Amino acid sequence: MRKFFLIALIFLGGAFAGVWMQKTFFTSESTPIFYENAVTTNQSTTTGQAAVQLVNNQPIHSSRETAITQAVRKISPAVVGINVLQKSYRSPGIMMDDPFFRYFFGGRQELVKSLGSGFIISPDGYIVTNEHVVHQAVKIMVTLPDGQHFDAELVASDYISDIALLKITDEKPFPFAILGDSNNLIIGEWAIAIGNPFGLFDMGQPSVSQGIISATDRDFGKQSDNRIYKDMIQTDAAINAGNSGGPLVNSLGEVIGMNTFIFSGSAGEGTSIGLGFAIPIDRIKKIVTDLRQYGSVDRSFWTGISVINLRPHLARYLGIPIDQGVIVAAVQKNSPAERAHIQVGDIILKINDYTVASSDDIDAIFDDLDAKAGDMINLTIYRNKKIITIPFKLERYPRRY
Repeated sequence: MRKFFLIALIFLGGAFAGVWMQKTFFTSESTPIFYENAVTTNQSTTTGQAAVQLVNNQPIHSSRETAITQAVRKISPAVVGINVLQKSYRSPGIMMDDPFFRYFFGGRQELVKSLGSGFIISPDGYIVTNEHVVHQAVKIMVTLPDGQHFDAELVASDYISDIALLKITDEKPFPFAILGDSNNLIIGEWAIAIGNPFGLFDMGQPSVSQGIISATDRDFGKQSDNRIYKDMIQTDAAINAGNSGGPLVNSLGEVIGMNTFIFSGSAGEGTSIGLGFAIPIDRIKKIVTDLRQYGSVDRSFWTGISVINLRPHLARYLGIPIDQGVIVAAVQKNSPAERAHIQVGDIILKINDYTVASSDDIDAIFDDLDAKAGDMINLTIYRNKKIITIPFKLERYPRRY
């Protein structure tokens, strides 16, 4: 039994034969809603630049100021507390074992309060948080560090990636966060978790914990609740109940991820033991752009490949020293497969690191990868008595007029 239980903490507020995968995806070519500069404090907010002259013009080495305190000062005005009134269904109890009661009465709907965190990403009030923070929300209230309260609109959300987009409105522009780059993280660099643990945000300021980037590219695959967590950032910065949806920040004050769940020492304990995980900001940027422009994330795509299963008797007949995989039976003209130079007769053995034993595996693999048009995958192929790897770009299905 595993030493630690993965608790995808829904923080009380804050989880072929035939043609292969011919699906449609509508990508965005318009300008995303992310900004390079934040209206947060009087110090410089240019991406990648940290001020060296601090309070009373003291240099960093002779004051109590550090890169961490500068980063916190820079990001804090854009961090929000989120209070939610959610629908919840409670079973009437042991009587639900009786099919009669279950059919006529079902579960009882209640409204429960929960909380979480978020961060503002644009001056016009767009906010990013976890989907599980606002799941089935009836009312969402956002609190800014200066004590202002706003009713928030749920613009759109994506259950699978656990990302939601909110909107608040005011006559004045809001302070907003600088979004960094999660593709160039350094193991061991500073990581700062900011948010609303246990609702302490109501006391006037967000809570801050500091640690390091412990690891990157942690994949947990498809969970029992059908959420998919991939390429996660691991940190030892303390993440507790209510931190869900809050930013994980580097020492420059740039958001590099969104705090989402932790490993806990024992089931139900719900406290941090130094194993926290954040959704990388580069993934969030892509999802949020789709949410704003389309209201959802379209995971359909097109490959242009038709396959048949490789059976042992067929492998023997063809004289192939491989007894599982899928054989490319057809490649459509002007398709992603043709552009990747896939050939009829190629035998696909793997998609990325996933073994393809038969066509039945393909849907499950793409679900686990949370694949979308525009994604790059690697196909491991047997061709001419050699095993080769071919980069393959998934594309949206061409429109027909």
